[in-house]
Amino acid sequence: MNKNSNRFRLRSVVAVVASALAATAAWAVEPFTVRDIRVEGLQRVEAGTIFASLPLRVGDTYSDERGSAAIRALFDLGLFKDVRIDVNGNVLVVIVEERPTIADVDFVGAKEFEKAALQKALREVGLADGRPYDKALADRAEQELKRQYVSRSLYNAQVVTTVTPIERNRVNLTFTVTEGDSARIREVHIVGGKAFSESTLLSLFDQDSGGFMSWYTKSNQYSRAKLNADLETLRSYYITRGYLEFRIDSTQVAISPDRKDLSVTVNITEGEKFVVAGVKLNGNYLGRDDEFKSLITIKPGEAYNGEQVTETTKAFSDYFGTFGYAFARVQAVPDIDRVNNRVTLTLQAEPSRRVYVRRVSVGGNNKTRDEVIRREFRQFEASWYDGDKIKLSRDRVDRLGFFTEVNVETQEVPGSPDQVDLTVNVAEKPTGSLQLGAGYSSAEKVALTFGISQENVFGSGNFLGVSVNTSKYNRTLSLTTTDPYFTKDGISRTISVYHTTTRPYSTNIDGDYKLVNQGASIRFGVPFSEVDTVFFGVGLERYAFDPNTSTSFSGLFTPPSYLRYFQCEKDATGLFVTGCDQKSVWGVPLTVGWGRDSRDSALIPTTGRLQRANLEVGVAGDMQYFKTNYQYQQFFAINKQYTFAINGDVGYAKALGSKVYPIFKNFYAGGLGSVRGFEQNSLGPRDVPLIGQTEGAALGGTKKAVFNAELSTPFPGAGNDRTLRLYGFFDVGNVFGSRAPGLTDEQYKAQKKLRASVGLGISWISPLGPLRLAYAIPVKSQKEVLDPATGFIVIPKDRIQRLQFQIGTSF
Repeated sequence: MNKNSNRFRLRSVVAVVASALAATAAWAVEPFTVRDIRVEGLQRVEAGTIFASLPLRVGDTYSDERGSAAIRALFDLGLFKDVRIDVNGNVLVVIVEERPTIADVDFVGAKEFEKAALQKALREVGLADGRPYDKALADRAEQELKRQYVSRSLYNAQVVTTVTPIERNRVNLTFTVTEGDSARIREVHIVGGKAFSESTLLSLFDQDSGGFMSWYTKSNQYSRAKLNADLETLRSYYITRGYLEFRIDSTQVAISPDRKDLSVTVNITEGEKFVVAGVKLNGNYLGRDDEFKSLITIKPGEAYNGEQVTETTKAFSDYFGTFGYAFARVQAVPDIDRVNNRVTLTLQAEPSRRVYVRRVSVGGNNKTRDEVIRREFRQFEASWYDGDKIKLSRDRVDRLGFFTEVNVETQEVPGSPDQVDLTVNVAEKPTGSLQLGAGYSSAEKVALTFGISQENVFGSGNFLGVSVNTSKYNRTLSLTTTDPYFTKDGISRTISVYHTTTRPYSTNIDGDYKLVNQGASIRFGVPFSEVDTVFFGVGLERYAFDPNTSTSFSGLFTPPSYLRYFQCEKDATGLFVTGCDQKSVWGVPLTVGWGRDSRDSALIPTTGRLQRANLEVGVAGDMQYFKTNYQYQQFFAINKQYTFAINGDVGYAKALGSKVYPIFKNFYAGGLGSVRGFEQNSLGPRDVPLIGQTEGAALGGTKKAVFNAELSTPFPGAGNDRTLRLYGFFDVGNVFGSRAPGLTDEQYKAQKKLRASVGLGISWISPLGPLRLAYAIPVKSQKEVLDPATGFIVIPKDRIQRLQFQIGTSF
């Protein structure tokens, strides 16, 4: 061995092998003092990264052991495919071969999962653009992809990883997926059930052997997570019916040889049915035993019900929380008498310690400002912990509509047993929308629409919206902005500017006349309590009437009531309009409203109540009147499947002083959202028929009364999917007003009679918004009446429309 040039060279694929080779090398290097360190082979990695990781420095003594440690340290970085060390005199030469860098990650044939979601998942484990390529990570990613496909019942899915080298030591990574067909559940069996039939138990499962709605629900696609949820539902079903010792012994899932069919077998032991003998309290109840007893929902003498036990213990914990005991422990301890099949429950309570909130933190709000969330909180920092205020705070944040999830976590403060921190975790959803296209409703036919809105402008919580509608009967251009916290006390402010062109429904000749409304308004919402808001507003509006006197048919097809209101003049024949004294009217409406909403959901409510009241008074200008209406909705959850709802809507309006009530301010009824089965806004008073008409135009009325009742359930075959529901309904109502000149008593009485209908419908929370379709059968309607002498129609029949649909209608 040359004294001036000693070479020591180690090659290894992994650090352990490199170390072993160094330890057993035939030519060992005598220790020496390192005079210099050089690095060769770098392309993208900085030399500083090498020097920072080496356990050797200039001036240190080099040895075989320290050389092996240096190689291991560099391999641990995960940046190099090969590392070796050469010794040239007193100089160390570190020679590295970098791993190739990933230039692109792509997926071919992946349809079950979004490509962006897959790329994000791989990025979290280190496989992403610009990262060093690691074959071990790629292999693990391939296996994880296969596992995810198995969870979607795609047992035949194949994943092949292709690594394509490109220039500058880079590679393209491609995962080619052949998904194949998903395995279907052929049969599901529950073995061991005696108290209930197998069909009854299987009806509880979301997963089944399939039905005519399986294309939508995918209920026959096996999922372990869904099966676990079904098993918990099964367990809950038994425990709520007294089977305290029910257990699931095993679950077997068998797959056919062609991997296309599955069979699921669940083995259970029911045990005996137990009855509650009594309920006792034990522990510290803060001297409020009677108050806690009033929260007990467990009923002695009835079958043991696990839901009642859970509900009671939760109510106890929540009630302790209202006094600041955030960590109260409440446990239901059963004393089982297996001889008589009876159980006595002891509610053991330990309030632990009283705490106050040190800090409230907000997380997950990448766009929404902290203050938008914090101003909804009613639990303040440095105040005693209050469970009711925390729940109210969470609900208020959720009702903002900016988040898909809102959770509040309580964390103990280390070293401070009387303090807790609250963390509000939110998951934001897109709050802006841009709509451009065409729509269709059974009442208004084809309509072109454009809208742009942002419910959370720049994360401030403010609303800004612009909408354009070009429908046949209503053309609209409006701009609306809302500041929900115009003042620090939570007073909201809404400003609206609008321009609409309206053609009343049931017009026989399109383009005969039109009503143009222009205006602006400002409204303030004042919260008087946590559930009550009162609104005050003022507006300025103008209505311009155009009977289209430029045509030779002017006035022939215009309702006389509109001509009378705008004081229109006719020619000598009394048929054609020559002009109107009041081409337009203007007014200053003042509005006062009140709202209270305790529903559990705005889109799919199952419990709670909604009330609205509004008063509009025209105080100046040509229009002086008052108009008021009140709406009441109540929802009752009969069980997890069925919801019963009622809706009442009444209104009354009248002119003030000697003024004439503005006809275009009338109430209307008929159609979706009112009395289904009748054409939209076709009920109530009608004008006298014009030339060639058998019935006059619908005018609406100054009084309104509508009642609706609905019973809804998830659509058959859709499982527990609440977004698609089937409902049955009963509607009754009408609008009422003064008799138009020229109508007989008989005709007027026919218009005032209540209308009613029954039917079935489907509601769906579609990507475009809530969609409702209804098929109604009128059970109380006006039939056609003929004059026996002339054969002419004396009283026309109602406009019936059995099938109706619309997007955005609630009742």
